[in-house]
Amino acid sequence: MHAPASPVPLRATRPARPLVVGHRGASAYRPEHTRASFELAIDLGADMIEPDVVISRDGALVVRHENELSRSTDVASRPEFAARWTSRVVAGRERAGWFAEDFTLAELRTLRAVERMPDLRPTNTAYDGQDGILTLAEVVELARRRSTPQRRVRVLAELKKPTWFAGRGLPMVELVAAELRLMGDAGQDGSVVLQSFDAGALRRLRADLGDDGPAMLQLVDDDACDDDLVTPVGLREVSTYAQGIAPSRHRILLRDDEQALTGVSDLVDQAHSAGLAVIPWTLRPENAFLPRHLRRGPEPAGPGDALAEARLLLDLGVDGLITDSPDHAVTAISLRPSGPRPRPGAVPQLR
Repeated sequence: MHAPASPVPLRATRPARPLVVGHRGASAYRPEHTRASFELAIDLGADMIEPDVVISRDGALVVRHENELSRSTDVASRPEFAARWTSRVVAGRERAGWFAEDFTLAELRTLRAVERMPDLRPTNTAYDGQDGILTLAEVVELARRRSTPQRRVRVLAELKKPTWFAGRGLPMVELVAAELRLMGDAGQDGSVVLQSFDAGALRRLRADLGDDGPAMLQLVDDDACDDDLVTPVGLREVSTYAQGIAPSRHRILLRDDEQALTGVSDLVDQAHSAGLAVIPWTLRPENAFLPRHLRRGPEPAGPGDALAEARLLLDLGVDGLITDSPDHAVTAISLRPSGPRPRPGAVPQLR
């Protein structure tokens, strides 16, 4: 095992141009985490595809948004698994349903993926049942297969609740480190970048894989519990084990309770001062997710001005965009430069 990570910041190189990260693939257009979604994201120009990683009962690293399966698979309609329904507390929240850690990989292979947000993305339901559940290794292989000498596609893998899984005898940190070594992706130049909300898990991975191990992003939620991560001291600490932060976009484009845009923060500048790249999540094209002035029409599922939101973030100097619609991010990047950066605290002007 390598020595623990150095207490000084890691050397990090910000990308030459902003990266486009297909969030669970191109999940605005296909059910998330499916082969079709990942392949479409690449076709639309994504530099990276982003799967979430959970664990099966027999220790396989599988890609699902969360370990509860009923919203993203057909498990609820499968009588052979009816007795697996249960409730449990996951990371402080009581959940009910069917959980990945109660199924072997072979059993998970029999399930079919469905659209997780059918009310907002009804056209995606046309693809329900066409794809199964993938493993992390299969997503990495897909990215490698679609890479060319001119364009390399990488995988930004989000580790979901690793400390919680470890408490159930499923040590995600150790399993991920072993999988990266098996795939030949345990170094800085590998196909995989890691991210998690669990700072302790990222620190353990850095200690295991070393300062020359894969790049990492510290995910930052918009809840108050993550406020310490984005102070100057917190960002400096993050820089000792990660090369960047992946904050909620609400920490950059500030909204009020009525979802009106009220200004911008200085988080991008603060993170850059700490030597960290900034790649916010998650841009989505539907009105329901956009600030009020970028919504078009009354329907929550209707398309709003997703291009404008992407351009606002790019104007602030972000190093990438994690998005459900990679095509909007690709277009926004192609339109740069788009004028002076808004001052922190000022309301950006629409273009």
